[in-house]
Amino acid sequence: MSKSVVIIGGGIIGLCTAYYLQKEGCKVTIIDKSNFSSGASYVNAGYITPSHFIPLAAPGMISKGLKWMFNSSSPFYVKPRLDSDFLQWSWAFKKSATAEKVAQAIPVIKDINLFGRDLYQAMKTSNEFDFSFDKKGLLMYYQSDKVGEEEWSIGQQGIKEGLQVELLSKAQVETLQPNLNLDIKGAVYFHSDAHMTPTEFMPQLLANLKSKGVQIFENEEVKDLEIDAKGIRKVITNKRTLTADEYVLAAGSWSPLLTKKLGLKIPIQAGKGYAINVKRETNINIPAILAEAKVAVTPMNGFTRFAGTMEIGGINHNINPARVAAIAAAAARYYPDINITTQEKAAAVCGLRPCSPDGIPYIGKSSKANNLTIATGHAMMGWSLGPATGKMVSEIITGQKSSLNLAPFHPDRKF
Repeated sequence: MSKSVVIIGGGIIGLCTAYYLQKEGCKVTIIDKSNFSSGASYVNAGYITPSHFIPLAAPGMISKGLKWMFNSSSPFYVKPRLDSDFLQWSWAFKKSATAEKVAQAIPVIKDINLFGRDLYQAMKTSNEFDFSFDKKGLLMYYQSDKVGEEEWSIGQQGIKEGLQVELLSKAQVETLQPNLNLDIKGAVYFHSDAHMTPTEFMPQLLANLKSKGVQIFENEEVKDLEIDAKGIRKVITNKRTLTADEYVLAAGSWSPLLTKKLGLKIPIQAGKGYAINVKRETNINIPAILAEAKVAVTPMNGFTRFAGTMEIGGINHNINPARVAAIAAAAARYYPDINITTQEKAAAVCGLRPCSPDGIPYIGKSSKANNLTIATGHAMMGWSLGPATGKMVSEIITGQKSSLNLAPFHPDRKF
């Protein structure tokens, strides 16, 4: 029996969920408060990242965060505030930042990233889409021996996890990236990664869903949920009331605003990231992370994107010029010939990434509502994990065996 499903949220997670549900014969409706042209799904670095298996809540991150807290241009900036949700999230983050918790998270994060990469590859070869998908890996550039050692120790962990990783000298990098003036000591090269152009793929995915009969309601905000003992009965928006057999919450950083109506607390904080697009030739052809600066560089279809910063400061889309300037300054430090212009900085955009305290997304049903599946909390890996999450949610709703063990992703997990 085909089910009707309402998905709240039309970012990469919501759209991928709709893609797999309609393949299973479900009648799908998506609601989003935007017009499907902005947000984290459009301004991210476009990485598919098996290399990113270390969660943000790693040992040492608390002391780094405290040091960076007083520097508004630092890579990781937490704006302290007397807000109970923020304080609870901070406490859960602290409890997650142990060697033992990180060791448990590594295979979970790596496996879901590899699963996501395989599903993107299947989409690419399905003839349903025409998008750029390049598996060129990821270079972690470093300028100091200390950071080089830190990055290589992560690379060695990656090798233990079955990934192909190499330590490259500057000369070896220059053979991979000719015609590029680089101020680096070397790089750790993860061969496992791939990259895409989000602003190319999102409209294609949306058009594909519309052509398959998925109903899309844009510029529409969920105002209330009507609930009873069994779960959600109605979703009330500013324009209509919707009913379905099943509901999916994929509203990113806004998800806690709705889970509270169910008496469900899932700790999430919005992590703002910025992107600067350079629409001229940079000679960059392999994605890189500027390790000391924590800036991501992606050669996209028609431009190069410089993206970075993690700013935990609540839900807002205010552009902090100091943070944009820090990304541009990092680019100039590593690529002396690339000068990001005042106009390019002025056109910078931001997006809010939903961060769970332990770096593992929430995917699954809560005990608070039997007809609600939660799919949020992907932090910096939302793009990478879109198809994997969508596939897993469709398996949950249609009663199939899950492709991955769902236990680590449980929305009711304790911190």
